Amino acid sequence: MMEVFAGFLTHTDHQIGRLIDFLEDLGELDDTVIMVLSDNGASAEGGPSGSVNENKFFNFVPESLEQNLAAIDELGGPKHFNHYPWGWTWAGNTPFRRWKRETYRGGISDPFIVHWPHGFAARGEVRTQFAHAIDMVPTVLDALGLEPPDQIRGVTQSPLEGVSFAHTFDDVAAPSNHVTQYFEMIGHRSIYHDGWRAVCPWPGPSFAESGREFGTPITAETLTELDATGWELYHVAEDVAENHDVARRAPRQAHRADRPVVRRGRQVPRAAGRRTGPAALRRAAAVDRAAAHPLRLPAGHPGGGAGRGATHREPAAHDHRAGDHPGRRRRSVLVSQGGVDGGFTFFVQDGRLHYVYNYVADQEFHVVSDRPVPAGRHALSFEFAPTGEPRPLEGKGAPGVATPFVDGEPIGSGDLPVTIPITMGLASGIAVGSDAGSPVTAVYRSPFPLTGLIDRVVYDLSGDGVVDHAAEIRIALARQ
Repeated sequence: MMEVFAGFLTHTDHQIGRLIDFLEDLGELDDTVIMVLSDNGASAEGGPSGSVNENKFFNFVPESLEQNLAAIDELGGPKHFNHYPWGWTWAGNTPFRRWKRETYRGGISDPFIVHWPHGFAARGEVRTQFAHAIDMVPTVLDALGLEPPDQIRGVTQSPLEGVSFAHTFDDVAAPSNHVTQYFEMIGHRSIYHDGWRAVCPWPGPSFAESGREFGTPITAETLTELDATGWELYHVAEDVAENHDVARRAPRQAHRADRPVVRRGRQVPRAAGRRTGPAALRRAAAVDRAAAHPLRLPAGHPGGGAGRGATHREPAAHDHRAGDHPGRRRRSVLVSQGGVDGGFTFFVQDGRLHYVYNYVADQEFHVVSDRPVPAGRHALSFEFAPTGEPRPLEGKGAPGVATPFVDGEPIGSGDLPVTIPITMGLASGIAVGSDAGSPVTAVYRSPFPLTGLIDRVVYDLSGDGVVDHAAEIRIALARQ
Protein backbone atom coordinates (compact mmCIF):
# COMPACT_ATOMS: atom_id res chain seq x y z
CA MET A 1 0.00 0.00 0.00
CA MET A 2 2.87 2.37 0.71
CA GLU A 3 4.39 1.41 -2.66
CA VAL A 4 1.22 2.73 -4.31
CA PHE A 5 1.57 6.02 -2.42
CA ALA A 6 5.26 6.24 -3.32
CA GLY A 7 4.48 5.43 -6.94
CA PHE A 8 1.90 8.16 -7.16
CA LEU A 9 4.30 10.62 -5.55
CA THR A 10 6.85 9.66 -8.20
CA HIS A 11 4.21 10.33 -10.85
CA THR A 12 3.51 13.73 -9.26
CA ASP A 13 7.22 14.52 -9.20
CA HIS A 14 7.43 13.68 -12.89
CA GLN A 15 4.63 16.15 -13.69
CA ILE A 16 6.33 18.87 -11.65
CA GLY A 17 9.46 18.07 -13.62
CA ARG A 18 7.62 18.63 -16.91
CA LEU A 19 6.65 22.12 -15.76
CA ILE A 20 10.21 22.89 -14.67
CA ASP A 21 11.60 21.61 -17.98
CA PHE A 22 9.16 23.86 -19.83
CA LEU A 23 10.26 26.92 -17.83
CA GLU A 24 13.87 26.01 -18.49
CA ASP A 25 13.21 25.70 -22.24
CA LEU A 26 11.68 29.18 -22.15
CA GLY A 27 14.74 30.54 -20.36
CA GLU A 28 12.51 31.64 -17.46
CA LEU A 29 13.34 29.05 -14.79
CA ASP A 30 15.88 31.10 -12.82
CA ASP A 31 13.57 34.13 -12.79
CA THR A 32 10.52 32.17 -11.60
CA VAL A 33 9.63 31.87 -7.91
CA ILE A 34 8.70 28.23 -7.30
CA MET A 35 7.19 27.19 -3.97
CA VAL A 36 6.41 23.53 -3.29
CA LEU A 37 4.29 22.67 -0.27
CA SER A 38 2.78 19.34 0.73
CA ASP A 39 -0.72 18.75 2.06
CA ASN A 40 -1.42 18.18 5.78
CA GLY A 41 0.33 15.43 7.70
CA ALA A 42 -0.01 11.79 6.69
CA SER A 43 -3.58 10.51 7.07
CA ALA A 44 -4.91 7.63 9.12
CA GLU A 45 -8.12 6.56 7.38
CA GLY A 46 -6.50 3.22 6.49
CA GLY A 47 -6.80 1.92 10.04
CA PRO A 48 -4.42 -0.61 11.62
CA SER A 49 -4.30 -2.97 8.62
CA GLY A 50 -4.86 -0.61 5.70
CA SER A 51 -7.78 -0.55 3.30
CA VAL A 52 -8.50 -1.61 -0.27
CA ASN A 53 -11.19 1.08 -0.34
CA GLU A 54 -10.91 4.25 1.72
CA ASN A 55 -14.66 4.79 1.31
CA LYS A 56 -15.27 1.99 3.79
CA PHE A 57 -13.96 4.25 6.55
CA PHE A 58 -16.64 6.86 5.87
CA ASN A 59 -19.43 4.28 5.82
CA PHE A 60 -18.49 2.36 8.98
CA VAL A 61 -17.76 -0.75 6.92
CA PRO A 62 -15.12 -2.85 8.73
CA GLU A 63 -11.84 -3.62 7.03
CA SER A 64 -10.74 -7.16 6.29
CA LEU A 65 -7.08 -8.12 6.50
CA GLU A 66 -7.85 -11.21 4.44
CA GLN A 67 -9.40 -9.07 1.71
CA ASN A 68 -6.40 -6.75 1.79
CA LEU A 69 -3.95 -9.61 1.39
CA ALA A 70 -5.98 -11.17 -1.42
CA ALA A 71 -5.83 -7.87 -3.35
CA ILE A 72 -2.18 -7.07 -2.67
CA ASP A 73 -0.98 -7.79 -6.23
CA GLU A 74 -3.72 -5.58 -7.70
CA LEU A 75 -3.12 -2.50 -5.53
CA GLY A 76 -2.33 0.59 -7.55
CA GLY A 77 -4.54 -0.58 -10.39
CA PRO A 78 -8.02 0.58 -11.36
CA LYS A 79 -9.91 -1.84 -9.09
CA HIS A 80 -9.00 -0.31 -5.73
CA PHE A 81 -9.11 3.01 -3.87
CA ASN A 82 -6.59 1.83 -1.32
CA HIS A 83 -5.05 3.54 1.71
CA TYR A 84 -1.95 2.56 3.69
CA PRO A 85 -2.23 1.44 7.37
CA TRP A 86 -1.41 3.38 10.53
CA GLY A 87 2.16 2.12 10.67
CA TRP A 88 2.98 4.01 7.47
CA THR A 89 1.09 7.05 8.79
CA TRP A 90 3.42 7.12 11.76
CA ALA A 91 6.43 6.64 9.50
CA GLY A 92 5.29 9.36 7.13
CA ASN A 93 5.08 11.87 9.98
CA THR A 94 8.36 10.93 11.64
CA PRO A 95 9.63 12.48 13.87
CA PHE A 96 6.43 14.30 14.72
CA ARG A 97 3.59 13.19 16.96
CA ARG A 98 0.27 11.87 15.59
CA TRP A 99 -1.31 12.64 12.19
CA LYS A 100 -3.77 14.47 9.98
CA ARG A 101 -7.03 15.52 11.70
CA GLU A 102 -5.11 16.54 14.82
CA THR A 103 -3.12 19.64 15.68
CA TYR A 104 0.03 18.04 16.99
CA ARG A 105 2.94 18.72 14.66
CA GLY A 106 2.33 15.42 12.86
CA GLY A 107 -0.97 16.83 11.61
CA ILE A 108 0.14 20.33 10.64
CA SER A 109 3.84 20.23 9.72
CA ASP A 110 4.76 20.14 6.04
CA PRO A 111 7.94 20.15 3.96
CA PHE A 112 8.37 23.38 2.01
CA ILE A 113 10.79 24.27 -0.80
CA VAL A 114 11.54 27.66 -2.35
CA HIS A 115 13.48 27.91 -5.63
CA TRP A 116 14.45 31.31 -7.11
CA PRO A 117 18.07 31.43 -8.35
CA HIS A 118 17.96 35.06 -9.50
CA GLY A 119 16.15 36.12 -6.32
CA PHE A 120 18.59 34.96 -3.64
CA ALA A 121 22.11 33.58 -3.36
CA ALA A 122 21.45 30.70 -0.94
CA ARG A 123 21.68 27.21 -2.44
CA GLY A 124 20.61 23.94 -0.85
CA GLU A 125 20.23 25.41 2.63
CA VAL A 126 17.71 24.67 5.38
CA ARG A 127 15.69 27.27 7.25
CA THR A 128 14.11 26.61 10.65
CA GLN A 129 12.16 29.83 11.20
CA PHE A 130 8.47 29.32 11.97
CA ALA A 131 6.22 30.00 8.98
CA HIS A 132 2.64 29.22 8.01
CA ALA A 133 0.91 28.59 4.68
CA ILE A 134 -0.75 32.02 4.95
CA ASP A 135 2.73 33.57 4.72
CA MET A 136 3.31 32.48 1.11
CA VAL A 137 1.40 35.29 -0.63
CA PRO A 138 2.86 38.05 1.58
CA THR A 139 6.31 36.62 0.86
CA VAL A 140 5.83 36.70 -2.92
CA LEU A 141 4.49 40.27 -2.76
CA ASP A 142 7.40 41.32 -0.55
CA ALA A 143 9.93 39.68 -2.88
CA LEU A 144 8.43 41.53 -5.84
CA GLY A 145 8.18 44.84 -4.00
CA LEU A 146 4.39 44.96 -4.29
CA GLU A 147 1.68 46.06 -1.87
CA PRO A 148 -1.58 44.05 -1.81
CA PRO A 149 -4.42 46.02 -3.40
CA ASP A 150 -7.21 47.37 -1.22
CA GLN A 151 -9.71 46.61 -3.97
CA ILE A 152 -9.94 44.34 -6.99
CA ARG A 153 -12.55 45.29 -9.60
CA GLY A 154 -14.32 47.40 -7.03
CA VAL A 155 -14.46 44.65 -4.41
CA THR A 156 -12.82 45.50 -1.08
CA GLN A 157 -10.24 42.89 -0.16
CA SER A 158 -9.77 41.34 3.25
CA PRO A 159 -6.39 42.13 4.77
CA LEU A 160 -3.67 39.49 4.38
CA GLU A 161 -3.16 37.77 7.70
CA GLY A 162 0.24 36.23 6.99
CA VAL A 163 3.67 37.83 7.17
CA SER A 164 6.64 37.68 4.80
CA PHE A 165 9.58 35.35 5.32
CA ALA A 166 11.53 36.71 2.33
CA HIS A 167 14.09 38.17 4.74
CA THR A 168 15.18 34.58 5.61
CA PHE A 169 16.16 33.71 2.02
CA ASP A 170 19.75 34.91 2.48
CA ASP A 171 19.93 35.05 6.28
CA VAL A 172 19.86 31.71 8.03
CA ALA A 173 19.89 33.42 11.45
CA ALA A 174 17.12 35.93 10.76
CA PRO A 175 14.31 35.87 13.35
CA SER A 176 10.87 34.76 12.24
CA ASN A 177 8.30 37.51 11.75
CA HIS A 178 5.50 35.02 12.48
CA VAL A 179 5.47 34.90 16.27
CA THR A 180 2.03 33.51 17.13
CA GLN A 181 -0.32 31.12 15.29
CA TYR A 182 -3.49 29.36 16.45
CA PHE A 183 -4.67 26.00 15.05
CA GLU A 184 -8.00 24.20 15.45
CA MET A 185 -9.43 21.08 13.88
CA ILE A 186 -13.00 20.58 15.11
CA GLY A 187 -12.18 20.83 18.79
CA HIS A 188 -8.54 19.69 18.65
CA ARG A 189 -6.56 22.88 19.37
CA SER A 190 -3.01 24.13 19.54
CA ILE A 191 -1.24 27.45 19.59
CA TYR A 192 2.33 28.35 18.70
CA HIS A 193 4.11 31.31 20.31
CA ASP A 194 7.77 32.18 20.04
CA GLY A 195 9.20 28.65 20.17
CA TRP A 196 6.50 27.11 22.37
CA ARG A 197 3.46 25.01 21.39
CA ALA A 198 0.46 24.35 23.63
CA VAL A 199 -1.83 21.52 22.51
CA CYS A 200 -5.28 20.55 23.79
CA PRO A 201 -6.57 17.36 22.12
CA TRP A 202 -10.26 16.59 21.65
CA PRO A 203 -11.53 14.38 23.15
CA GLY A 204 -9.24 15.30 26.03
CA PRO A 205 -8.18 13.42 29.16
CA SER A 206 -11.67 13.73 30.66
CA PHE A 207 -12.93 11.40 27.91
CA ALA A 208 -10.61 8.55 28.84
CA GLU A 209 -13.09 6.78 31.11
CA SER A 210 -16.09 7.36 28.83
CA GLY A 211 -14.64 5.36 25.94
CA ARG A 212 -15.42 8.10 23.44
CA GLU A 213 -13.10 8.26 20.47
CA PHE A 214 -11.39 10.97 18.46
CA GLY A 215 -13.96 12.51 16.17
CA THR A 216 -16.67 12.59 18.85
CA PRO A 217 -18.97 15.49 17.88
CA ILE A 218 -19.08 18.57 20.09
CA THR A 219 -22.66 18.70 21.37
CA ALA A 220 -24.50 20.70 24.02
CA GLU A 221 -23.83 17.84 26.44
CA THR A 222 -20.09 17.65 25.74
CA LEU A 223 -19.48 21.39 25.32
CA THR A 224 -18.64 21.75 29.00
CA GLU A 225 -15.76 19.35 28.47
CA LEU A 226 -14.30 21.54 25.71
CA ASP A 227 -12.25 23.48 28.20
CA ALA A 228 -8.61 24.09 29.03
CA THR A 229 -8.08 21.21 31.45
CA GLY A 230 -6.14 19.10 28.99
CA TRP A 231 -3.50 21.49 27.65
CA GLU A 232 -0.05 20.08 27.00
CA LEU A 233 3.00 22.29 26.52
CA TYR A 234 6.10 21.68 24.40
CA HIS A 235 9.21 23.84 23.98
CA VAL A 236 9.51 23.09 20.27
CA ALA A 237 12.51 25.38 19.84
CA GLU A 238 14.39 22.56 21.60
CA ASP A 239 11.90 19.66 21.45
CA VAL A 240 10.85 19.65 17.79
CA ALA A 241 8.99 16.33 18.03
CA GLU A 242 6.84 17.32 21.05
CA ASN A 243 8.18 14.47 23.15
CA HIS A 244 8.28 16.23 26.51
CA ASP A 245 5.16 17.79 27.99
CA VAL A 246 6.42 20.55 30.32
CA ALA A 247 3.04 22.07 31.22
CA ARG A 248 3.59 21.55 34.94
CA ARG A 249 7.14 22.88 34.78
CA ALA A 250 6.26 25.98 32.75
CA PRO A 251 2.95 27.23 34.15
CA ARG A 252 3.36 30.76 32.78
CA GLN A 253 3.48 29.60 29.17
CA ALA A 254 0.63 27.15 29.76
CA HIS A 255 -1.50 29.92 31.26
CA ARG A 256 -0.87 32.14 28.24
CA ALA A 257 -2.34 29.39 26.04
CA ASP A 258 -5.43 29.19 28.27
CA ARG A 259 -7.29 32.13 26.80
CA PRO A 260 -10.78 32.24 25.29
CA VAL A 261 -10.87 31.86 21.51
CA VAL A 262 -13.77 33.15 19.42
CA ARG A 263 -14.88 30.53 16.90
CA ARG A 264 -16.79 31.32 13.75
CA GLY A 265 -18.64 28.58 11.90
CA ARG A 266 -18.52 28.56 8.13
CA GLN A 267 -21.34 27.21 6.00
CA VAL A 268 -20.14 25.22 3.01
CA PRO A 269 -22.48 25.85 0.06
CA ARG A 270 -24.13 22.87 -1.60
CA ALA A 271 -25.62 23.33 -5.02
CA ALA A 272 -28.04 20.47 -4.41
CA GLY A 273 -28.62 21.16 -0.71
CA ARG A 274 -31.20 19.03 1.07
CA ARG A 275 -33.87 19.47 -1.53
CA THR A 276 -36.42 16.88 -2.51
CA GLY A 277 -38.62 16.49 -5.55
CA PRO A 278 -37.54 16.30 -9.18
CA ALA A 279 -34.44 17.95 -10.60
CA ALA A 280 -33.22 17.71 -14.19
CA LEU A 281 -29.71 17.19 -15.51
CA ARG A 282 -28.46 17.25 -19.06
CA ARG A 283 -25.35 15.81 -20.59
CA ALA A 284 -22.40 17.85 -19.36
CA ALA A 285 -19.28 17.57 -17.25
CA ALA A 286 -19.70 15.48 -14.12
CA VAL A 287 -21.40 17.20 -11.18
CA ASP A 288 -19.14 17.05 -8.14
CA ARG A 289 -20.39 14.80 -5.35
CA ALA A 290 -20.58 17.77 -2.95
CA ALA A 291 -23.13 19.38 -5.28
CA ALA A 292 -24.89 16.17 -6.27
CA HIS A 293 -28.23 14.95 -5.02
CA PRO A 294 -27.74 13.28 -1.63
CA LEU A 295 -28.75 9.74 -2.64
CA ARG A 296 -26.94 8.14 0.22
CA LEU A 297 -28.85 7.10 3.32
CA PRO A 298 -32.17 5.35 2.66
CA ALA A 299 -35.18 6.12 4.82
CA GLY A 300 -35.92 3.04 6.83
CA HIS A 301 -39.57 2.58 5.97
CA PRO A 302 -40.29 -0.65 4.09
CA GLY A 303 -42.18 -0.15 0.91
CA GLY A 304 -41.91 3.61 0.74
CA GLY A 305 -40.35 6.77 2.06
CA ALA A 306 -37.77 8.87 0.34
CA GLY A 307 -34.41 10.37 1.08
CA ARG A 308 -30.82 9.56 0.55
CA GLY A 309 -31.05 6.57 -1.69
CA ALA A 310 -34.63 5.87 -0.72
CA THR A 311 -37.49 5.59 -3.17
CA HIS A 312 -36.04 7.52 -6.05
CA ARG A 313 -36.36 7.37 -9.78
CA GLU A 314 -34.02 8.48 -12.55
CA PRO A 315 -35.88 8.60 -15.88
CA ALA A 316 -33.77 9.44 -18.91
CA ALA A 317 -35.61 10.70 -21.96
CA HIS A 318 -33.51 8.75 -24.41
CA ASP A 319 -33.71 8.56 -28.20
CA HIS A 320 -32.63 4.97 -28.80
CA ARG A 321 -32.00 5.31 -32.54
CA ALA A 322 -31.14 1.97 -33.99
CA GLY A 323 -32.26 2.30 -37.60
CA ASP A 324 -29.50 1.37 -40.01
CA HIS A 325 -26.88 1.48 -37.25
CA PRO A 326 -27.33 -1.50 -34.94
CA GLY A 327 -24.21 -0.53 -33.01
CA ARG A 328 -25.89 2.64 -31.82
CA ARG A 329 -28.30 0.67 -29.66
CA ARG A 330 -25.77 -1.58 -27.99
CA ARG A 331 -24.02 0.68 -25.47
CA SER A 332 -24.86 3.84 -23.58
CA VAL A 333 -24.27 5.05 -20.04
CA LEU A 334 -27.39 6.99 -19.17
CA VAL A 335 -26.39 8.23 -15.71
CA SER A 336 -23.75 7.21 -13.18
CA GLN A 337 -22.76 8.38 -9.73
CA GLY A 338 -19.67 7.44 -7.75
CA GLY A 339 -16.71 5.39 -8.86
CA VAL A 340 -14.70 2.25 -8.23
CA ASP A 341 -14.99 2.89 -4.48
CA GLY A 342 -18.81 2.86 -4.51
CA GLY A 343 -21.80 4.12 -6.46
CA PHE A 344 -24.29 3.12 -9.15
CA THR A 345 -24.57 3.20 -12.91
CA PHE A 346 -27.62 2.95 -15.17
CA PHE A 347 -26.80 1.99 -18.76
CA VAL A 348 -27.76 0.17 -21.95
CA GLN A 349 -25.63 -2.74 -23.09
CA ASP A 350 -26.43 -5.35 -25.73
CA GLY A 351 -29.81 -3.70 -26.17
CA ARG A 352 -30.92 -4.18 -22.55
CA LEU A 353 -31.18 -1.89 -19.55
CA HIS A 354 -28.65 -2.52 -16.80
CA TYR A 355 -28.34 -1.18 -13.27
CA VAL A 356 -25.20 -1.95 -11.29
CA TYR A 357 -24.84 -0.98 -7.64
CA ASN A 358 -21.31 -0.99 -6.18
CA TYR A 359 -21.39 -1.36 -2.40
CA VAL A 360 -18.05 0.19 -1.30
CA ALA A 361 -16.16 -2.14 -3.68
CA ASP A 362 -17.07 -5.01 -1.38
CA GLN A 363 -20.10 -6.36 -3.29
CA GLU A 364 -21.65 -5.56 -6.64
CA PHE A 365 -25.31 -6.09 -7.52
CA HIS A 366 -26.38 -6.28 -11.15
CA VAL A 367 -29.95 -5.90 -12.40
CA VAL A 368 -30.72 -6.57 -16.09
CA SER A 369 -34.00 -5.94 -17.91
CA ASP A 370 -35.88 -9.06 -18.95
CA ARG A 371 -36.23 -7.83 -22.54
CA PRO A 372 -34.48 -5.47 -24.96
CA VAL A 373 -35.17 -1.76 -25.17
CA PRO A 374 -37.10 -0.97 -28.37
CA ALA A 375 -35.63 1.48 -30.85
CA GLY A 376 -36.87 5.06 -30.89
CA ARG A 377 -37.55 7.72 -28.28
CA HIS A 378 -38.37 6.33 -24.86
CA ALA A 379 -38.29 7.23 -21.17
CA LEU A 380 -35.80 4.82 -19.60
CA SER A 381 -35.81 4.82 -15.83
CA PHE A 382 -35.15 2.85 -12.71
CA GLU A 383 -36.58 3.04 -9.24
CA PHE A 384 -35.07 1.99 -5.94
CA ALA A 385 -37.49 1.26 -3.10
CA PRO A 386 -36.22 0.28 0.38
CA THR A 387 -37.59 -2.88 1.93
CA GLY A 388 -35.96 -2.75 5.35
CA GLU A 389 -34.27 -0.63 7.98
CA PRO A 390 -30.80 0.90 7.52
CA ARG A 391 -28.06 0.10 10.03
CA PRO A 392 -25.50 2.84 9.35
CA LEU A 393 -23.34 2.18 12.41
CA GLU A 394 -22.87 -1.35 11.05
CA GLY A 395 -21.93 0.03 7.64
CA LYS A 396 -25.22 -0.97 6.02
CA GLY A 397 -27.86 1.13 4.31
CA ALA A 398 -31.39 -0.17 3.85
CA PRO A 399 -31.93 -3.14 1.53
CA GLY A 400 -34.30 -2.60 -1.36
CA VAL A 401 -35.52 -3.47 -4.82
CA ALA A 402 -34.24 -1.87 -8.03
CA THR A 403 -36.62 -1.90 -10.96
CA PRO A 404 -35.87 -0.74 -14.53
CA PHE A 405 -38.69 0.79 -16.61
CA VAL A 406 -39.36 1.65 -20.25
CA ASP A 407 -42.03 4.32 -20.66
CA GLY A 408 -43.23 3.63 -17.13
CA GLU A 409 -43.56 -0.15 -17.61
CA PRO A 410 -41.34 -2.37 -15.41
CA ILE A 411 -39.15 -4.73 -17.39
CA GLY A 412 -37.48 -6.66 -14.59
CA SER A 413 -36.25 -6.16 -11.03
CA GLY A 414 -33.48 -7.17 -8.68
CA ASP A 415 -32.72 -7.16 -4.97
CA LEU A 416 -30.08 -4.98 -3.32
CA PRO A 417 -29.51 -6.76 0.00
CA VAL A 418 -27.38 -3.85 1.28
CA THR A 419 -26.70 -0.28 0.21
CA ILE A 420 -24.12 2.38 1.05
CA PRO A 421 -25.27 4.04 4.28
CA ILE A 422 -23.59 7.44 4.19
CA THR A 423 -21.47 8.52 1.23
CA MET A 424 -20.81 7.25 -2.28
CA GLY A 425 -17.52 7.36 -4.14
CA LEU A 426 -15.04 9.94 -2.85
CA ALA A 427 -13.64 10.97 -6.21
CA SER A 428 -16.59 10.96 -8.59
CA GLY A 429 -19.87 12.81 -8.96
CA ILE A 430 -22.93 12.45 -11.18
CA ALA A 431 -22.25 12.00 -14.88
CA VAL A 432 -24.80 11.90 -17.68
CA GLY A 433 -23.88 10.01 -20.83
CA SER A 434 -20.62 8.54 -19.50
CA ASP A 435 -18.81 7.03 -16.52
CA ALA A 436 -15.48 8.83 -16.66
CA GLY A 437 -12.50 8.29 -14.38
CA SER A 438 -12.56 5.14 -12.29
CA PRO A 439 -15.79 3.41 -13.39
CA VAL A 440 -18.43 2.13 -10.99
CA THR A 441 -18.16 -1.35 -12.51
CA ALA A 442 -15.84 -3.46 -14.62
CA VAL A 443 -18.81 -4.67 -16.68
CA TYR A 444 -17.87 -2.01 -19.22
CA ARG A 445 -14.74 -0.03 -20.02
CA SER A 446 -14.64 3.60 -18.96
CA PRO A 447 -15.95 6.03 -20.09
CA PHE A 448 -18.47 3.87 -22.01
CA PRO A 449 -19.81 6.95 -23.79
CA LEU A 450 -23.33 7.48 -24.95
CA THR A 451 -24.14 6.32 -28.48
CA GLY A 452 -27.74 7.53 -28.51
CA LEU A 453 -29.29 10.85 -27.55
CA ILE A 454 -30.40 11.96 -24.09
CA ASP A 455 -32.86 14.80 -23.69
CA ARG A 456 -32.55 14.99 -19.91
CA VAL A 457 -32.16 12.98 -16.72
CA VAL A 458 -34.54 13.68 -13.83
CA TYR A 459 -33.91 12.74 -10.21
CA ASP A 460 -37.18 12.39 -8.33
CA LEU A 461 -36.82 12.30 -4.54
CA SER A 462 -39.97 12.68 -2.48
CA GLY A 463 -40.66 12.90 1.23
CA ASP A 464 -38.27 13.41 4.13
CA GLY A 465 -34.73 12.15 3.93
CA VAL A 466 -32.79 10.56 6.74
CA VAL A 467 -29.76 12.61 7.77
CA ASP A 468 -27.13 11.26 10.15
CA HIS A 469 -25.53 14.46 11.45
CA ALA A 470 -22.95 12.59 13.53
CA ALA A 471 -21.81 10.74 10.42
CA GLU A 472 -21.66 14.01 8.47
CA ILE A 473 -19.37 15.50 11.12
CA ARG A 474 -17.22 12.37 11.14
CA ILE A 475 -16.75 12.59 7.36
CA ALA A 476 -15.99 16.31 7.44
CA LEU A 477 -13.43 15.76 10.18
CA ALA A 478 -11.75 12.84 8.45
CA ARG A 479 -11.50 14.61 5.09
CA GLN A 480 -9.78 17.72 6.44
